[in-house]
Amino acid sequence: MSLAADMFRTLAFTLTVFIGTAAFGSVAMIAGVLGVPNRHSGIYDKVAHGWSRLILWVAGTKVAVYGLENIPKNQPVVFVSNHQSWFDIWILAGNLPGQVRFVAKKELGRIPILGRAMRSAGHIIIDRQNRQAALAAYEEASATINSGMSAVVFAEGTRSRTGELLPFKKGPFVLAIAAQVPVVPVYCAGTFELLPKGSLRVRPKPVAVVVGKPMSTLNLRYEDRDRFMADVRLVIERLREDGLNLLGELVDGGEAAGGNGGAEQ
Repeated sequence: MSLAADMFRTLAFTLTVFIGTAAFGSVAMIAGVLGVPNRHSGIYDKVAHGWSRLILWVAGTKVAVYGLENIPKNQPVVFVSNHQSWFDIWILAGNLPGQVRFVAKKELGRIPILGRAMRSAGHIIIDRQNRQAALAAYEEASATINSGMSAVVFAEGTRSRTGELLPFKKGPFVLAIAAQVPVVPVYCAGTFELLPKGSLRVRPKPVAVVVGKPMSTLNLRYEDRDRFMADVRLVIERLREDGLNLLGELVDGGEAAGGNGGAEQ
């Protein structure tokens, strides 16, 4: 792609993020003010899917998802994913099935319209610098999960600047143990190249998302959090290898996804 075309796509992407967020966010915010309840495939889910898929389409991002059959049906889970780019949010929001809500850092909650829309939809805003507030937020997240909605948590707590896995935070695993629901490990491969942290230039490339098998929290206690975190990290490291291999096939052939159980957007 030429530099001019790349710049045009970046401009279109930037405008879409701002205008799309304002438009879709306003719908969710108004629904919240009117007291519209959270329902499966209801207005909040449709807003999240529409917002995410519009941004991915404008950015020229093709997503192949592998392992959706691993997600338990008819029960909430905690999706624990790596985090390399803003695109991780749109990719997961646009492709994970069921009612999915994010545990997000407080900075997102301060963004006009977006923050209000997230709260209206049931997303959890957390202040990691305030231990008491963070614990209260995780209690709220646990209640949200027990009401039937799954949660997405980025295990590293922030975007990687190198594309490598950062140390994991304990919060996601404390949350899953408290809610007594399975953890479903996820790895997003290729999002770092789309929009690295600190960059404003969008690079249209394919992405492979690999969903692992659920990991039970049954009979686990708070004291087991470190061991459980280490176990999940090992699985995500293996998913990373699978994801990078699948991504290479997507880049080289384009048709490999269909033959390996990938659901392409």
